[in-house]
Amino acid sequence: MLFDVHAHLTHPELRAREAELLARAGAAGVTSIVSNGLNPADNLAVLELARRAPQVRPALGLYPVDAILPEMVALGIDYPRDEAELLPGEEAVEWVVRHVDQAFAIGEIGLDGYWVPEELWGKQERHFRALVRLAIEADKAMILHTRKRERRALEILLEEGAKRVDWHCFGGKVKLARQIAEAGHWLSIPANVARSQSFQRMVETLPRDKILLETDCPYLGPERGELNEPANVAGTAAFIAQTWREPLPLVRERLAENYTALFGTPP
Repeated sequence: MLFDVHAHLTHPELRAREAELLARAGAAGVTSIVSNGLNPADNLAVLELARRAPQVRPALGLYPVDAILPEMVALGIDYPRDEAELLPGEEAVEWVVRHVDQAFAIGEIGLDGYWVPEELWGKQERHFRALVRLAIEADKAMILHTRKRERRALEILLEEGAKRVDWHCFGGKVKLARQIAEAGHWLSIPANVARSQSFQRMVETLPRDKILLETDCPYLGPERGELNEPANVAGTAAFIAQTWREPLPLVRERLAENYTALFGTPP
């Protein structure tokens, strides 16, 4: 059984291709796709998709930029997002609280220091902590986005006692990735691993029971410029098997066990 722990099937570029993407994923052996929401409107779309497609697991979250987008707009910071989607972070967090019982996982959530200026980091952290605490209280795994704030995110997670965490598309140093794995968290490897030395090093050096598969589709496909899709996790599993020098069936079994350890259910 294969899986994709971080997809965006509700993305505008994928929405119209839903049936063919799910069919190709099934043909590749993918039995579980965790589609991550970015804000209340996207979370609703994720829930609707999960009702139509039983292989889709709904992760409800708040993208760390969306969490403080009104403040960024007020400061005149340019960010490629439709202003109609603006919603105060407190309201967006409360939306997830009200719908947590419908969530397979909480995600994506996290910290972003690439788009977000430092004067807004404190407020971003408060929203992040609220969602981390919600996930812990509800006994849900969380799926994490970090960009330029990886170490701070780890500090907060350790302070809050978070255990069931997947770091998606980790962009920090491999040394820090190893510290994250040592803390008991998982890291998911995207489908562009064959052209990323950083992800290759993670596959080579991280504990094998802490590695998962993701696509972040429609982004980070095996070939630059092509739309990514859940079926591509099969190629990532094959790359991992080659790197580990182990038979592919055994590697797929190990990865499925890792998924079960994080989410509490097999893929």
